[in-house]
Amino acid sequence: MRTRRFFIRNIQAENHLEVFLVAAVAAVLVIRSFLKLTGYPQLGDDDLHIAHMLWGGLLMLVSIVILATFLSKRSEVIAIVIGGIGFGTFIDEVGKFVTQDNDYFYEPSVAIIYVVFILIVLIVRGILIRGYYSEVEYLINAINDMEEVAVYDLDVEEKQRILEYLDKSDPNNPLVSKLREVVETTDIVPLPHPGLFRRFKNLIRSYYRRISLSPWFRPIIVGFFLFQIFAGFSYVVTIVIAEHRQSLDFTDWAALSSSLVSACLVLWGAWAIRKSRLNAYRLFERSVLVSIFFTQVFVFYEEQFVALVGLTVNLLILVALRFMIEREGNTLAQSI
Repeated sequence: MRTRRFFIRNIQAENHLEVFLVAAVAAVLVIRSFLKLTGYPQLGDDDLHIAHMLWGGLLMLVSIVILATFLSKRSEVIAIVIGGIGFGTFIDEVGKFVTQDNDYFYEPSVAIIYVVFILIVLIVRGILIRGYYSEVEYLINAINDMEEVAVYDLDVEEKQRILEYLDKSDPNNPLVSKLREVVETTDIVPLPHPGLFRRFKNLIRSYYRRISLSPWFRPIIVGFFLFQIFAGFSYVVTIVIAEHRQSLDFTDWAALSSSLVSACLVLWGAWAIRKSRLNAYRLFERSVLVSIFFTQVFVFYEEQFVALVGLTVNLLILVALRFMIEREGNTLAQSI
């Protein structure tokens, strides 16, 4: 008998993680900005203080209830966003719970928040890259995406993705052939009144498809990443010189070295984009990941809250790059 698997990996989990982290980081930034602008008000009286950590816990509870109650992809995305906002709201008050005097302004607290975010990324990516996806995992993911067939909302890319998952499933499993037959015979029917999210998604896709064909698109992309890496490197140099004018310690050299590695990856991507946008985007992605996992960590030692803003910018750029890589990959697959 085959061993029953309790955990089947979601192939789309990395996209969910990006949405979760962006929502969490945005929550931390919004809360801290709001509290500073309003003079740190308190909700309660002389005896009670309702910390916003409790609101974070409530939002995470709402997220769990949505995931446990509903099956649609839209409810899943909503739950991930609410859970991310809740987690950011929750962990923002970590300083109160690692100090004896409940110090919200405890300086290392932002660094703790950052490290927690990084650990989440590393753990999830470690789970996802642990070996290849099995035939069973591809089949379960295909079944999961069959929701679009059931609600008559299957578009071209979703149909192609399901068929790719079935191609990598066990061909001897009779369920695979049955599912393939259903998907191949299902008409692609657009929604008569698409929702706001779908309209936004379709707008982004069509806009990217249109501008990617323009002759100025490639120079703008290269120019953006060159400017971004130049600005980031200049900022790191400024911080290092301002804080340590006499001599540089290990943290300073590490920040400078990782910034230099990011810059080299961007330059490599700028050279590679002439032959392949996909390869160039992947190099840009690696540059951003080096900045997130190394440079920003060392910058936190000098400028904690500003580094959190830098993390937010890098996460947004990473999300955009993942979208562009997906679009280029789909275009390449359709041309073969």
